[in-house]
Amino acid sequence: MVVAGSFSFLHCLGFGNSSTLHFHSPIVEAKLPFLTNSDSFQVGRPIGTYGFLNITSDYSLSDLGGLQNQDVGEGNVKIGLYQGRVSRGPLTGTPVTFKVYPGRRAGGIVADTLAANELNTHLFLQSSSKGIGQHLALLLGGFETTTGEQWLAFRDDGKYSAADYAKLASERLSKDPQLSSWNPFDQQQKIKTRQYFVIKLLQGIMKGLAYLHDHDRLHQSLGPFSVLLNTISEKEGPYLIPRLRDLAFSVNVRYTELDDSGQLAEGLWRRASGAGAFTQMEKRTFGIADDIYEAGLLFAYLAFVPFCETGVMDSLSLQRLLENTFQLDLEATREYCLADDKLVNAVEFLDLGDGAGWELLQAMLNADFRKRPTAEAVLNHRFMTRPDL
Repeated sequence: MVVAGSFSFLHCLGFGNSSTLHFHSPIVEAKLPFLTNSDSFQVGRPIGTYGFLNITSDYSLSDLGGLQNQDVGEGNVKIGLYQGRVSRGPLTGTPVTFKVYPGRRAGGIVADTLAANELNTHLFLQSSSKGIGQHLALLLGGFETTTGEQWLAFRDDGKYSAADYAKLASERLSKDPQLSSWNPFDQQQKIKTRQYFVIKLLQGIMKGLAYLHDHDRLHQSLGPFSVLLNTISEKEGPYLIPRLRDLAFSVNVRYTELDDSGQLAEGLWRRASGAGAFTQMEKRTFGIADDIYEAGLLFAYLAFVPFCETGVMDSLSLQRLLENTFQLDLEATREYCLADDKLVNAVEFLDLGDGAGWELLQAMLNADFRKRPTAEAVLNHRFMTRPDL
């Protein structure tokens, strides 16, 4: 991905320590005190780094938006994570997690663009008259250092991602494949607790996505690492609050902004054209459906990985199985999975409600983008509203 001609991080951030920030042309007032002075924060220890994968799928007009091929490559922007806290003002003492972009000197214009877009998107969403979405990460401030690094400070609402949860659940299953071998009732209860936790996780993800779409924003980078969790204890499922983060690739799909959505959206609109979406309405519909497709892949990941032993399934293998091996035919996928004892728990999960999980997954991964459900429709599907869990 090559990005040029984008707005700068400092232009989005403005100057001084104020709750009013300038970006593009409008003035947006954040609902919370927004800190833009580095002296307002205390930086703690580093807690990790991560990058991103560029996954590009091509579509064919003759196949109603069906997948043709896919390229997977590693992005070149490495992001650092640090613990910290607010040290001044009304939010003093609030724990934060810093997301640190390397800036143009180390990461080129791409890093600067991604940081600015993430800041820009959060400020817009947090200024909403409908209130700040409960299922989105909350940005408290940001600043740029003299070396060009861009620091975004998010309220610390958890240390774990959906990927962390799936990995831990898979490891637990590997240690105890029967989820307690001596007591059938205990086995059933543990499986039901896991099913409840995953459905609660999926509900939170879709509520966050519905909030974005309701505000004319796409996520465009939805995956297991982009979902923040306040707990990974399945027994605490009733208190689970998933939050979407990593909005650096977010795209504005308001009708009046589609033509000016920037070069971060070039790949999206190229794929839209390949799928037969040319008008403003069709392009917006494609963009929303594209997010739903990503959410479908995340749904599949959470339906398989936590219910399989370690090493049986991973995100890329699962995606290739769905897209390449079975060409998004979920009925054929189920028949394949039924023949593998290692996948039995995942099949049973998706079989809930007389196959409601497979039905929903098929809808979200429909090859024709026009037939995919909205985020609200996903939330109202019978698999997501099961009264017995």
